[in-house]
Amino acid sequence: MKISVSLLSSYLYCSRKLFLEKVLLLEEPPKESLVMGSIRHETYDNINKKEEGIVASITEMENLEAIQSLYRKEYLKILRKAIANNKKRLDGVNISMLEAYKKSFPFIMEESSMRAANIFSFIQENNVFGEELWQKLTPKIISELRIESEDLKLKGIIDQVHVYNNEYVPFELKTGRTPSDGVWPSHRIQIAAYSLLLQERFNKPIKEGFVVYLDTKEKRHVAFNPFMKQEVKQIVDEVIEMLEGKEIPDFCNNENKCRKCGLKQTCYDEEEVSNLLKIKVPNSLQSAENP
Repeated sequence: MKISVSLLSSYLYCSRKLFLEKVLLLEEPPKESLVMGSIRHETYDNINKKEEGIVASITEMENLEAIQSLYRKEYLKILRKAIANNKKRLDGVNISMLEAYKKSFPFIMEESSMRAANIFSFIQENNVFGEELWQKLTPKIISELRIESEDLKLKGIIDQVHVYNNEYVPFELKTGRTPSDGVWPSHRIQIAAYSLLLQERFNKPIKEGFVVYLDTKEKRHVAFNPFMKQEVKQIVDEVIEMLEGKEIPDFCNNENKCRKCGLKQTCYDEEEVSNLLKIKVPNSLQSAENP
């Protein structure tokens, strides 16, 4: 079987919660932070998909303001569509579409200004336009790359892969709290797993990756080393063993995680958990294989 890479991160964050979700098939109630995070994530994914069209449409020298206006127009269109796609989820957490737009507007403006400035600078340095501008522009960004491996027993979708002259660098976009230094351990394993999948797919060494914390606009570097492969494989085996078993992991002993968890009521009700284990859905492993 192949499991989703995201399960490795979930396992390290709280293995008990992962068991509740993937073995006992419980669903966490929607939360504002998760819904807004999904909107931001979807917006970024679609921004990268539109990048080639935006860049190739610049066929002559434009001033910075004109390029910023072009980016802003396209990005806001993408944001509005992402909000509309998540209307039902927004209703579920009592957020209007207008409120979601206002909350998301600042990061879209900053992102569009940054990308426009980068393109403007590249044009000034290279004096190329249209399709040639796109072909020469580095890095190229592949969004939502689906990738899997029988050997690694993993599959998943990488948020972004930046390609520099046949060098591949994975990027993961994350919402939520940013660590004071480096990346969260669960995110480190996730980006390491994606590096192994990329290395197998393209038969090239992957030297580094990045985790981008969207809420604080920080990009954190992760250097890869030979020991990471064994570390990832060990966690994969642990996750599969947990999913195939009937023994629920212990509590995570982190009050902050428990306080904001939508499954805490069931999690701490040992009688209910015991009853759920007795009627465990036989095909729970199938749900675990889905990203």
